[in-house]
Amino acid sequence: VIPDWKEQEWDPEKPEAYVGIFHFHFWRFGEWVDVVIDDRLPTVNNQLIYCHSNSRNEFWCALVEKAYAKLAGCYQALDGGNTADALVDFTGGVSEPIDLTEGDFANDEAKRNQLFERVLKVHSRGGLISASIKAVTAADMEARLACGLVKGHAYAITDVRKVRLGHGLLAFFKSEKLDMIRLRNPWGEREWNGPWSDTSEEWQKVSKSEREKMGVTVQDDGEFWMTFEDVCRYFTDIIKCRLMNTSYLSLHKTWEEARLHGAWTQHEDPQQNRSGGCINHKDTFFQNPQYIFDVKKPEDEVLICIQQRPKQSTRQRGKGENLAIGFDIYKVEENRRYRMHSLQHRVASSIYINSRSVFLRTDQPEGRYVIIPTTFEPGHPGEFLLRVFTDVPSNCRELHLDEPPRTCWSSLCGYPQLVTQVHVLGAAGLKDSPAGANSYVIIKCEGDKVRSAVQKGTSAPEYNVKGVFYRKKPGQPITVQIWNHRVLKDEFLGQVHLKADPDDLQALHTLHLQDRSRQPSDLPGTVGVHVISSASLTAV
Repeated sequence: VIPDWKEQEWDPEKPEAYVGIFHFHFWRFGEWVDVVIDDRLPTVNNQLIYCHSNSRNEFWCALVEKAYAKLAGCYQALDGGNTADALVDFTGGVSEPIDLTEGDFANDEAKRNQLFERVLKVHSRGGLISASIKAVTAADMEARLACGLVKGHAYAITDVRKVRLGHGLLAFFKSEKLDMIRLRNPWGEREWNGPWSDTSEEWQKVSKSEREKMGVTVQDDGEFWMTFEDVCRYFTDIIKCRLMNTSYLSLHKTWEEARLHGAWTQHEDPQQNRSGGCINHKDTFFQNPQYIFDVKKPEDEVLICIQQRPKQSTRQRGKGENLAIGFDIYKVEENRRYRMHSLQHRVASSIYINSRSVFLRTDQPEGRYVIIPTTFEPGHPGEFLLRVFTDVPSNCRELHLDEPPRTCWSSLCGYPQLVTQVHVLGAAGLKDSPAGANSYVIIKCEGDKVRSAVQKGTSAPEYNVKGVFYRKKPGQPITVQIWNHRVLKDEFLGQVHLKADPDDLQALHTLHLQDRSRQPSDLPGTVGVHVISSASLTAV
């Protein structure tokens, strides 16, 4: 945020070098923006009005605030505001808001312990964390509670640690630990007065060396400790801002980031309209922008963040209004290359909210997925930035085409006449070895093929794998083969042929496996498939 700070610092030996100009960087909509300001700061009675330091000759925070106000449009635009957005502007990280009340973290110990571990991890990797108590009414704003905490206030979490209780060797061997959080009131005064507050007797349970290590001080400096259980009981919200480490040279987990700019745009032609609203608007939902990505590990943690272009605030018009935005994620066919036109299995969805950004963390198994970011209502234009973080590169990209394009070769090589979606659900009664079969399935159609992951040690595997095929030769059947994975050479367990005719009214089939001879005979086992075919290439 403060670039080349040594050159911007006041140098008493070279006062003539000072020209009253400063510049700062803020992360806005996918890039660091340079903001230049002069040194005139608003005062009343020669005192700084807004952000200031206790020390009279320290001005960096007032200067940063002025640059941030310039970026937002005016000082008034900084009144209130959203902590999660501010943390992103100052770090380029990704903010995850957590509702402590809704999640019932105060009473659910297992969930609370899990959240503490995640908060500890974000803190240990240099992330920023904030806690607050929702102010529901205007009168609530900055109201002080009996426990000393203030409503509607963004408290910074300045330390997260497991504190060892007891003294001397007893502490070492007994090793009872307490999950503790240190918070700071931005006013620099007024603190929590409950258990583990600066003067409370609980500190007698902690050895002097442990207290010194934690930096416990008894002064009203706005900084205080609380147990994580009390944090979950008294605060209503926590915001974790992860600093996304994408450097390969790092010791800590690095993320692979895909960053894509997109827009919701209106058009009279449904095939070109890109503002279809949320899933409630079934007729237009699939007209929204669509993005495809792959999970390439057996399971991966996926972080997805969508941010709309901030609306500039002005003194005349007040704050810019955000659109209500959100997104859905669908598990699709392993070989999908064109836009979705019908509902598939939805694996996750974000909330819809009129905030600048919406975040979702989800764990997903290996496979191909489509993200559909939308405004809540159709026909609302706007720009957005989509960020997808995975452990291994996800090859995230926008899907532009609705169907295979017609080219000059189409008349020679033919153009697809049918689209068929084959969903292999699973198999039963496979030829068994003592340890069970390690089987996988291959779906083949006109030179294109889709392969499932290996299902280990079972004669009744669930494959749950889908393929979509654009067929130039509808008379040629689709083949589904099952193989047993072996060290030297994979063993063929059987196959079935699917006509996949659009006129077939039955979609779900359970078929006997057969061998590969001209006059096929049955082999042990059956396979369950769900087949949809259509002469309209935009049917699936």
